[in-house]
Amino acid sequence: MILQDKVALITGGSKGIGRTIVETLARQGCRVVAISRSLDELKILQNELNAVGLTIVIKEADVSDYEQVKKVVQFVIEKFHTIDILVNAAGVYGPIGQFDTNDICLWTKTIQINLVGTAHCTHAVLPIMLKNKAGKIINFSGGGAVNTFPNFSSYATSKAAVVRFTETIAEEYKSYNIQINAIAPGAVNTRLLDESLEAGAKMVGEKFYEKIVNQKKDGGDSPQLAADLTAFLVSDRSLNLTGKLISAKWDSWNEWNEVELERLKKSSELTLRRIDNKYFQEIIK
Repeated sequence: MILQDKVALITGGSKGIGRTIVETLARQGCRVVAISRSLDELKILQNELNAVGLTIVIKEADVSDYEQVKKVVQFVIEKFHTIDILVNAAGVYGPIGQFDTNDICLWTKTIQINLVGTAHCTHAVLPIMLKNKAGKIINFSGGGAVNTFPNFSSYATSKAAVVRFTETIAEEYKSYNIQINAIAPGAVNTRLLDESLEAGAKMVGEKFYEKIVNQKKDGGDSPQLAADLTAFLVSDRSLNLTGKLISAKWDSWNEWNEVELERLKKSSELTLRRIDNKYFQEIIK
């Protein structure tokens, strides 16, 4: 098992991609603490994993509330004395439809959960990782991070910001042996897909609605792709790769060897950039 006895804190762990990551890391020997706003769903997951011989710890928390996040982190430290891995998988779609029709309070709440929640959890665990001089953090990209996503402006804005946040703090903490990467999970059938289908073609747009109807029918991309990529990135196999946005579906990460990983570390590939053949030198790394 490639993650034997590592301690992992996973947000959004009760369902969807987060749930698959919880099980995957537990199978790799991690001592997993899964958090969610739904304690009932966490209990169902815990019972299901117990039935197949896997043990996890569950805690109810809202990542948009920093005080709740700090309490969970303190709980993990008291129980396991460290945190080696943080996976920020909690996220919501937020209001659907043209921006002028959105409830601005719900729009802002989406930013609070997807972006600020990611920052909250990262901020809370970094002192532990700095003390240990080691740590792995995984954040999640999504629709709108690298292209436009009409009718989902709050979600798209938050996910683009998460990627830039990832790249920025990865550079800040590179010298402390803390690696921070973002994952684009692909078109996974989650409750977010169901919310879009329920909203209907008028709200989400005709082309997107047709796409997700087919996705629902075809089964979508497996969440296991993102879970396996997570396991790769938080293990020693990734050779301290940091500051990258990696597609679970489209990038050949499972074929990367030492030579390719070292090349990627020195490259601007897998990062947010303008595509216009211009190079700006205002900031020199």
